[in-house]
Amino acid sequence: MIRYYEEIRLLPPPARQASGYRDYGETDVHRLRFVRRARDLGFEIDRIKDLLRLWSERDRSNAAVKTITLTHLAALEERRRALDEVIGVLRHLAESCEGDGRPHCPIIADLDGTAPAARGESSAGGPAADVPRGGPRKRWKPRPTCASRAAP
Repeated sequence: MIRYYEEIRLLPPPARQASGYRDYGETDVHRLRFVRRARDLGFEIDRIKDLLRLWSERDRSNAAVKTITLTHLAALEERRRALDEVIGVLRHLAESCEGDGRPHCPIIADLDGTAPAARGESSAGGPAADVPRGGPRKRWKPRPTCASRAAP
């Protein structure tokens, strides 16, 4: 990872020992810790570069640092809202599946677009406001299992 950070110029090239090995000083280690902490907080590489530049400027404006942080925070909150929505859908799908070994699976029906919500129907059975272009998809019919195909 350190070589990658050097390659993309998050870290300056280190001093070299006579043997050719990299020789990291205290400043390098401090800068690497800064990068690691910024990565842990989810900052993108370009924002880390901006933060490192501001960190090295003694006459920096903390307003610039705050702007970068608030922009990042807003992006994280938007991702959280999107993830919360996905979690809600997955929770609903998992709760609607009996998990009893039968071939009908509402999770699969949702994924392949044959579930009522995916077909653009409301829970009341009528068309929903978000009917996909081209109209609703064909209704899902469960396939017979091997056991149901067996001769009596």
